[in-house]
Amino acid sequence: MSEEMIGHNTRGAVLRVEARFFNSLAKYSGTRGVVRKLELEAGTTVGDIIRMFSLPLDDIYLVMRNGRDITPGLYRGGVVNQSVVLDDGDVIAFSGPVPYSYGYGAPVV
Repeated sequence: MSEEMIGHNTRGAVLRVEARFFNSLAKYSGTRGVVRKLELEAGTTVGDIIRMFSLPLDDIYLVMRNGRDITPGLYRGGVVNQSVVLDDGDVIAFSGPVPYSYGYGAPVV
């Protein structure tokens, strides 16, 4: 996290963020269920959360921030905008491929 990127007065600021894990990524959330409430320092990015939970980048097919898709382009593993900076109260959802979907090799109709 770069302080130059978020401003000089953010030192010590805490964000409360909720991370949710779906489909094949649910197992990476730990033993506390698929929803994790986190307290993170200001400037935390989507990429930081991916690294925090050791999510395999190639298995991430969809990332939603507050219900809006922030995954660029056609859904394929490993294409994630990791530089999105989180705000207090954000809900970030990570999903692997949905069964019977393009991610599992089903044809796109």
